Amino acid sequence: MERKFNAFKGERKEGQRGPKKYATQRPKQSTMIIGRQPLLEALNTGKPIERIFMLRTATGDIIPQIRELAQTQNIPINYVPVEKLNGLTQANHQGVVAIAGNVTYLDLQDVISHVTEKGETPLFLILDGITDVRNIGAIARSAVCCGAQAIIIPDKGIAALNEEAVKSSAGALERIAVCRVNSLNKAIDTLHLNGIKVMASEMETEIKLYDCDLKEPVAVIMGSEDKGVYPALIKASDVLFRIPMAGNFESFNVSVAAGIILYEALKQRTVNI
Repeated sequence: MERKFNAFKGERKEGQRGPKKYATQRPKQSTMIIGRQPLLEALNTGKPIERIFMLRTATGDIIPQIRELAQTQNIPINYVPVEKLNGLTQANHQGVVAIAGNVTYLDLQDVISHVTEKGETPLFLILDGITDVRNIGAIARSAVCCGAQAIIIPDKGIAALNEEAVKSSAGALERIAVCRVNSLNKAIDTLHLNGIKVMASEMETEIKLYDCDLKEPVAVIMGSEDKGVYPALIKASDVLFRIPMAGNFESFNVSVAAGIILYEALKQRTVNI
């Protein structure tokens, strides 16, 4: 019997027709940073950047600077053929096109330090491979409403936090700290070093959500829409729990599951809601 790693799988795909719009739409020209010098200036001024597309064979003095700054700021670089860049813009791109971000990403350790220095108990979410921007927006909205301070995302395998995501969040993505990391496993190590317990949902565990202590510093992993929480992240978790359900229906949508978990945390942490 195949083991299931999550009590929810995420986006409902029934009735879905054709490719998802966010995967096929060309970015607006106004959201692009085109050319080497404009991109270098954007990186130096700390302008939010979602992703960089760079010609595989790109060379020149500025290219190493762009790569170094992107690495420092945890900005993903996709190395692509010239056809990809030409498909993004007809302007003289000089081998680089970047997509401007709608969210400013923060360093995880800085966020942890800021939260604890304020005297707050960390309540973070880790998003593992969630690819629907609407789900991410809904999760962010619930996170802000329930007092979570940060969302941790990987730099690959997750939906872009674009205008649609911000709109779906009703502006919550602009009010909560978002930390983009190149490894969720390393992020978990950082959380552990700071005394933050990591929790994940697992269908077959006996521990129920409301039996977990959510008053202590915790980070909860929300799994992807089709695979659940990645096995390596399950292994790195301190507590596995399940969300009780009345019937045998497969799972909650990931944003609904996040709302249930976050509200349970709010209920435990607040005497009078």
